[in-house]
Amino acid sequence: MTITQLEYVVAVATYKSFVAAADKCFVTQPTLSMQIQKLEEELGVKLFDRNKHPIAITELGEEIVEQAKIVLAECERINELIQKQQNTVSGVFKLAVIPTVAPYILPGLLENYAAKYPDVKLQVKEMETKQIITALRNNELDAALLSTPLEESNIKEYPLFSEPFVAYFSPDEPALKKRMIAASDIAMERIWLLNEGHCMRNQVLDLCSDQVQALQADKPYRYDSSNVEMLRKMVDKNKGITVLPELATMEFTEDQQDRVRYFEDPEPVREISIITNDHFVRSSLLQTVTDEIINLVPEKMRVQKKNRKVLRIQSAKL
Repeated sequence: MTITQLEYVVAVATYKSFVAAADKCFVTQPTLSMQIQKLEEELGVKLFDRNKHPIAITELGEEIVEQAKIVLAECERINELIQKQQNTVSGVFKLAVIPTVAPYILPGLLENYAAKYPDVKLQVKEMETKQIITALRNNELDAALLSTPLEESNIKEYPLFSEPFVAYFSPDEPALKKRMIAASDIAMERIWLLNEGHCMRNQVLDLCSDQVQALQADKPYRYDSSNVEMLRKMVDKNKGITVLPELATMEFTEDQQDRVRYFEDPEPVREISIITNDHFVRSSLLQTVTDEIINLVPEKMRVQKKNRKVLRIQSAKL
């Protein structure tokens, strides 16, 4: 039994295809198939049912794949020990970030991190939460930056900061007369929201749960965006209201800032965390990424306050 064989087994289990697994492992499909067959012969068991499409994992194969993931993670720990002893960090680090966080963290992170850690190749992509969880469980990512708590098994969460939600109004909205607002001041029949599938949409619906039915009111049209910046533009051009994460307002003009209102206590916030799977062991490298992210957010977001309400990210029912 070799480490390479275990890597091939995990790849086939992940992609349900010998061809795709070989491509991801940078070997030919016959080479990968031969190594897995040798391992099956050595163990005296079948790991995969090759007669099914996509390829299925046998019941015992499922257990062996999970153990193989643990073994591979422990092998990675050897490199971690060496880097700690040498006080260095290097290698490839695959990070995913949800779209409602990425524009406000990634530009600074990529610039600062590359300068401080030239031996680390930081590979970053935007992904939605469901995709991230699947990718982490398949060992396709090292970590992700997103909104928590997720309440997902086999996922570790490391909270970094709490970001307040704020309301952004068009100039003619009555609530602008107030210095601070309540959730009841959000007119749901005039709100602009992100598309379904974005956790921030569910958080806004959680905040305004008492008025959710107003979303069903008749309108000339309804538009759900996949982009936080587009929500701001829709308010500016088409009137109405939206709810934004505070980081999205940091580069607002003076006029736009005048149309931002904070919520009364308990202040609605989203918890932003770094997450990994249970097998992740590259703690030194993870810490460098975490430190750089924290340095990019205002000090007040790093402080835990009592009068805050962390909004739900699970699917909300209309």
